[in-house]
Amino acid sequence: MFISLWEFFYGHFFRFWMKWLLRQMTGKCELQRIFDTYVGAQRTHRIENSLTYSKNKLWNLLMPTKKLNARISKQWAEIGFQGDDPKTDFRGMGILGLINLVYFSENYTSEAHQILSRSNHPKLGYSYAIVGINLTEMAYSLLKSEALKFHLYNLVPGIPTMEHFHQFYCYLVYEFDKFWFEEEPESIMYFNLYREKFHEKIKGLLLDCNVALTLKV
Repeated sequence: MFISLWEFFYGHFFRFWMKWLLRQMTGKCELQRIFDTYVGAQRTHRIENSLTYSKNKLWNLLMPTKKLNARISKQWAEIGFQGDDPKTDFRGMGILGLINLVYFSENYTSEAHQILSRSNHPKLGYSYAIVGINLTEMAYSLLKSEALKFHLYNLVPGIPTMEHFHQFYCYLVYEFDKFWFEEEPESIMYFNLYREKFHEKIKGLLLDCNVALTLKV
C-alpha cells in the first residue's frame, strides 16, 4: 500500500519538481544527464524508467523486451505454444524444449555429449529431456517477467531474436548441470527443490546491471 502511494505521488508530483530543479542546476534535461552519467545497461535501464514515467508513451515503441515478445510470438505459436488451452501450452513448451536441446547439441556438440553422459550417472543422474523442458520454461518465465532486460541490453546491440533465447538456454543447461552435481541431491525426487534454488540463483545474477550470461567454453 505504502509503495503504491509513493509511486503515485512520485510519478505525479515529486518527480516533476525534482526534474525541474535539476534542469535549473545543470542546464541539462533528464536524458542528457543520464547519457553523461551512466553507461551500458544501467544507462538503458534509467532511460527506460525515464520514459515510463514520462507523460508521452514513447517507451511503448522502444521497449526491447516487448519487441522480442512480438518477434518470437509468431514463431512460438507456430510450434504449438501460446494459447488458451493449458495442454496446448504444455505441448508447445515441450516442443520448444526439444528445439533448444537440438540447438545446444548442434552448436555445443562436445558440451552436449558431456552433459548427456553425466545425466546417466548412476547416483546423480537425471532425465536430460525433462530437465531441458524445465529450463526452457525457466528461460521463458524470465523473459516474460522482464528479468532478462539487463542481460539483453548488454549482449544484444539491436533487437533480440530467437537466437538469443536459444543462447540463453544453452547457458542455463550448462550451468544447471554443474549446479546439480555440486549440490549432490539425495535423489531425483528433490529435483523441484533444486530447480527453484537454481532459479533463484539465476534471478540474483540477472539483477546486476552489467550482467551478460553467456556460455563460455
